[in-house]
Amino acid sequence: MTLTEAAVAAPGLPPERSGNNLLDGDRALLEGLRREGAGEFEDGCRELGSVLGRPDVITWGFQANDEPPQIVRHDRSGRRVDDIEFHPSWHRLMELAVEHGIAGAPWADPRPGAHVARAARFIMLAQVEAGITCPLAMTYSCVPALRLDPATAERWEPLVTSGVYDPRAIPAGGKRGALIGMALTERGGGSDVRAGTATTATPAGDGSWIVDGAKWFVSAAQSDAFFVLAQTGGGLSLILVPRLAQDGTLNGLHFDRLKDKLGNRSNPTAEVELSGARGVLVGEEGRGVRSIMAMIGGTRHDCVLGSTAVMRLGTAEAMHWARGRRVFGRELAAQPAMQAVLADLALESEAATAGALRLARAHDQAHRGDAQAELLRRIAAPVLKYWTCKRAPQHAAEALECQGGFGYIEDSRLARAYREAPLMSVWEGSGNVQALDVLRALDREPEALAVLFDEIDLAAGADRRLDAECAELRGVARADAGEASARLLAGRLARALQASLLVRGAPPQIADAFCATRLGDQAGRTFGELPAGLDLAAILERAEPGA
Repeated sequence: MTLTEAAVAAPGLPPERSGNNLLDGDRALLEGLRREGAGEFEDGCRELGSVLGRPDVITWGFQANDEPPQIVRHDRSGRRVDDIEFHPSWHRLMELAVEHGIAGAPWADPRPGAHVARAARFIMLAQVEAGITCPLAMTYSCVPALRLDPATAERWEPLVTSGVYDPRAIPAGGKRGALIGMALTERGGGSDVRAGTATTATPAGDGSWIVDGAKWFVSAAQSDAFFVLAQTGGGLSLILVPRLAQDGTLNGLHFDRLKDKLGNRSNPTAEVELSGARGVLVGEEGRGVRSIMAMIGGTRHDCVLGSTAVMRLGTAEAMHWARGRRVFGRELAAQPAMQAVLADLALESEAATAGALRLARAHDQAHRGDAQAELLRRIAAPVLKYWTCKRAPQHAAEALECQGGFGYIEDSRLARAYREAPLMSVWEGSGNVQALDVLRALDREPEALAVLFDEIDLAAGADRRLDAECAELRGVARADAGEASARLLAGRLARALQASLLVRGAPPQIADAFCATRLGDQAGRTFGELPAGLDLAAILERAEPGA
């Protein structure tokens, strides 16, 4: 029984939320798109937002998760192929995403704001299904790494930026579009790839390298090529290994099994053995970590976008549910206690959206040669990755609770969102990794802190609480806070940046409520613990998904 059918059978159950345009129904996203310089792309984003609100497209997300991918070991002739077989809905969503520029297409678009528009599209898409965002994120983020080797970029960049989804399991030379993945983590190490990498690569004598080893966590296992970290004579290096050899056979890659993950179930994540796999060196030999960081900087940004999507979906679903339920004789959304919770969820969602799109503009400008934007991106990325991705699971749990028992069953979109929410904090560097990276940035690039405060100070004088927080933070950030306090510092910097963005770009009621509840000793509350005097009606009206 579908949710809509259940609503007919049980009048107390709200109907399924669908039919809304995910751009026009999200004022924070729409205004952020314009504010961060991507107004030229608004019509294209609106077109995608309309498609993603359709009931059939929402159903695709459920189907892709209900029937996760499987490995097909052999073809009909008995040849080992290790193909990945998907439900057709996966391919429908991937085609939609790639054709709307959520993979590598922005790198081929010279217009300022292309990367900001892509971020807005990502946030909308991830509300329908998060699993497909993993191959999209890696394919988008691989371009700076490809460009470390001109010959490699010449071959692969046209494929990843083509805007064409081509899932055929054939050599890349015969394809119209390609996906790129990463094979970094081994059983012996997670974040510490230097100590944990036992995979080796040796010169083949023809300019290529032969790779042998095993990788424990390879997401988007259907990708056409993988960036692999391997030990060479010169140290830990980065090798790009195609999935298939030129004759169409597996290029020394053997997919042992797919992971049975908590969430992200539609995305195939594999354990892979490499035996005689051939690839090319990307970047300098012995500088593999530095080389792959050219890619991970982008995928970390996409974790911020994914967490932002979880929060927007949670807010919209909770509000829709509350408006469709009657409790103790009146609409649930009219109950003051529920209004406080919904308004608090909306505040967190809008702050995440503002931060994510500002980071996207810094990303856009940095790749166009803006040195100041690169400094802002350098520190804002780990700051926002830490805080936004930490808040998403808490937000998802509270939004699910708004739906009560229904939120805990698989008919609810929030059950799946709840499983997805922790992923963005775990992948591409956990909370500790991000917080320590903030300290590293302060130590190695202290000018980045000045650029961050310059950004925050654009709101100076507009809110006394923000001014006071910034004055205190300046002293804390310049002192040797130590690793044990790294998380506290990262969170405070993130909230100050979000507050500044809301003070400058959101209605006064939003900024006032955020500063009253997120700065100073007010931080750390459970959702819904709001002080008296805030304009909850204005906050809720702005966040209404049907607006």
